[in-house]
Amino acid sequence: MGFIDVIKEKAKQDRKTIVLPESMDRRTFEAAAQILRDGLADLIIIGTPEEVAENSKGLDIAAAKVIDPHTYEKTQAYRDLFVELRKSKGLTPEEALETMLSDYATYACLMIKAGDADGMVSGACHSTANTLRPCLQLIKTKPGTSLVSTFFLMEVPDCTLGENGTFVFADCGLNQNPTPEELASIAISSADSFRALVHAEPIVAMLSHSTKGSAKHADVDKVVEATKIAQGLRPDLKIDGELQLDAAIIESVGQSKAPGSPVAGKANVLIFPDLDAGNIGYKLVQRLAKAEAYGPMCQGIAKPVNDMSRGCSAQDIVGVVAITAVQAQMGDS
Repeated sequence: MGFIDVIKEKAKQDRKTIVLPESMDRRTFEAAAQILRDGLADLIIIGTPEEVAENSKGLDIAAAKVIDPHTYEKTQAYRDLFVELRKSKGLTPEEALETMLSDYATYACLMIKAGDADGMVSGACHSTANTLRPCLQLIKTKPGTSLVSTFFLMEVPDCTLGENGTFVFADCGLNQNPTPEELASIAISSADSFRALVHAEPIVAMLSHSTKGSAKHADVDKVVEATKIAQGLRPDLKIDGELQLDAAIIESVGQSKAPGSPVAGKANVLIFPDLDAGNIGYKLVQRLAKAEAYGPMCQGIAKPVNDMSRGCSAQDIVGVVAITAVQAQMGDS
């Protein structure tokens, strides 16, 4: 059974309520029909009757709760909550309502903040910024978290590397050029996400174009410093760097380039030095290795809110909803 199949089975065991705010996209309804048929989650879909009717033609979404924010009985309560949460920014009731009715992701985040939903999946037709901005403003960060970041769960077919072909790649969707301290935070959060979702020991490689001093550059120094910070903060984790990609995942190369490293040749969590490298890296593996790429998943937010690539398929949405549901289960424990 593959990783995502295990996640789906777990999602079924304690069904959570996930909001889908992109009623303007057909893929939302194709995914919703399968999610409901398979019992992966209870769904709330936000949209007007016209949007829902137009984009769900021929699909069975009868079991979903469809909410029109213009007429829903709790819209005024959500507006009041919005104003209260943003009063320091001078938000007026009129501005709050206008934003809620024009931006369904904001409406969804208010539902989560009010306790009426457990998580949200968006991004099929919106940018990462548009998906994450309202959740950072309204749901806020998890206590004890210094940085919100994103990761992709990569499932590579016919692969024995990583955890039988399963990897976490981070950060591939949010932090452009993290400082050493931020990179260390990303590494620690990603290790914890890997353990929680894959149920295996995370082995974290801090990636670079250099392995153990083979190149000299300020970019290399950043990764070296980040590695030291992460090791100091979490000595219980296997974290090492700086490592080139082949030294991180290929045992023979790791033994040659970084002998004695507890990570080299065994890594299943790959931490990229910046957003350019991470975004390019996950898309290369997704397209050339035909890997499943679930994400960008968010870590560090008080409730699970997850983004999608705008190139995603309906099947991708199904997988991310299942993962989001499991993250919500973890938040209950």
